[in-house]
Amino acid sequence: MSRPDKIRLAMAQINVVVGDLEGNARKIIDWIGKGRDAGADIVTFPELALTGYPPEDLLLKPQFVKANLEALETVAAATEGTTVIVGFVDRRDDIYNAAAILHDGRVAGVYHKTYLPNYGVFDEFRYFHTGKLSPIIQMGEARIGISICEDIWYPDGPVVNQAMGGGAEVLINISSSPYHAGKRSWREQMLRTRAADNAAIVAYSNLVGGQDELVFDGDSMVVDADGNIVARGPQFEEAMVVADLDLNGVFRRRLRDPRRRQQGNGSGSATIVSVPTPSEEKNALGPSSIPPALCEEDEIYRALVLGTRDYVVKNRFEKVVLGLSGGIDSALTAAIAVDALGGENVIGVLMPSQFSSEGSVTDSEVLGESLGIRLITLPISTMVAAYRGGLEETFGDRPPDVAEENIQARVRGNLVMALSNKFGWLVLSTGNKSEISTGYCTLYGDMAGGFAVINDVMKTTVYRLAERLNRNAGSERIPRAIIDKPPSAELRPDQKDIDSLPAYDRLDPVLKAYVEDDRSVEEMVEMGFDPEIVRQVVRLVDMSEYKRRQGAPGIKITPRAFGRDRRMPITNRFRG
Repeated sequence: MSRPDKIRLAMAQINVVVGDLEGNARKIIDWIGKGRDAGADIVTFPELALTGYPPEDLLLKPQFVKANLEALETVAAATEGTTVIVGFVDRRDDIYNAAAILHDGRVAGVYHKTYLPNYGVFDEFRYFHTGKLSPIIQMGEARIGISICEDIWYPDGPVVNQAMGGGAEVLINISSSPYHAGKRSWREQMLRTRAADNAAIVAYSNLVGGQDELVFDGDSMVVDADGNIVARGPQFEEAMVVADLDLNGVFRRRLRDPRRRQQGNGSGSATIVSVPTPSEEKNALGPSSIPPALCEEDEIYRALVLGTRDYVVKNRFEKVVLGLSGGIDSALTAAIAVDALGGENVIGVLMPSQFSSEGSVTDSEVLGESLGIRLITLPISTMVAAYRGGLEETFGDRPPDVAEENIQARVRGNLVMALSNKFGWLVLSTGNKSEISTGYCTLYGDMAGGFAVINDVMKTTVYRLAERLNRNAGSERIPRAIIDKPPSAELRPDQKDIDSLPAYDRLDPVLKAYVEDDRSVEEMVEMGFDPEIVRQVVRLVDMSEYKRRQGAPGIKITPRAFGRDRRMPITNRFRG
């Protein structure tokens, strides 16, 4: 056997659809062809690329598992002359989150995921058995370790066994790692550390796309044995990341590393999967372009656009509809929808009442013109009056209160849902995380809808995204008047959000501490927050769980979103 100086790797950072086994297989085969055209020796695909991630309780259907295995055979048949690594569900005595090593039309080997995450949005212990073996691909004398997502986040385990015990010079990790703001730098630091600690090239091959509440950002990368990033894919878009892996560089690095001599460099108990030595005759690659890092606002905005587009398109909707109130939340939601789907596929509905300011209507009209969307105006005053008239006898002489205010929100919810039923449009709700956290929203009113685009975006972040959107556009895509006006639900005369809630610049830090960081009342007071605000916020958050449980799904962009991440009981008397 000969030792190749370099191996050409092509990482297919693709967007698949959960459950679309035939469609995913066709896409994988198409991208295998692109990798072959690039002269790749190995083409990789993300974790569970064949089934889509996460498949959830589809995994409890034997027929689904069987169909996935049949789709794998279809993909394997397309691997003539190429080694392919693709994520699928393996079935033995149980089922496994697995990576298939395909070559020349057959399944040459299989790796089973060792570390199964069961925290946050992950429930892998619910479905999968833990893997035990760490197979290594042998290309001539070169050795390549395979792992799946969580396996590489640990400083020990299969990755170290493959590098230190099995002599793997390249560590390929196929992943479906969901996005949240700030994760990119954390992930990058971890991968740099794994590469340097193991004196090995780390190739991280990640999924891209939206799946219900989750967004996968791609950002696949190759890190050399010194911890330097030598190739990287873009965030939030499909790409083929091609790199020549310098095995001689690994050898030089390891000559200066005594750890391997102390631990041995044999295959240990690892299974060896042999594939032919790659050809040295390849066209030279040009310098790898590494996309510049996005600022946090651009990163979040692109995640929201991708998550919205994929939710709408993958669920076979063509158009979306949303209520436009003249406020910042509905304006930002509309802008995201336009960037996701095109202005011709977004309908904004103005539903003024007797309490709507003239500016709210005219600002919404300016917004509609700026974004290039269709506007429909449906005044609600007559409908609200009829609704209240029907309740007048039952309400008796009780003074008007939030019940009458919420009738307006519920009439609006009914109208947008009627448009949805008649025309098949998906309703986008427009509530932000600050409102949804505190229950400052109307169940069956402004919460009505099929998808809640910004329900994990705090109000202060909504303003940041709007400002950044306009700065990037060099124009007022969101009119300045909408950004500058005091936020108001406009359900009673001169109503302002600060009548019911602390100012958002004071509210949002408390919400982050309580909702996302699980700080206690005492801890938050010690952090310097106003004790009265802390107690008010905790009470509002805890009392509103029943509302959130009935809300539409939305896009996760923080480390701890409601729903999949934060799962609190509705019936609950613990406070603080």
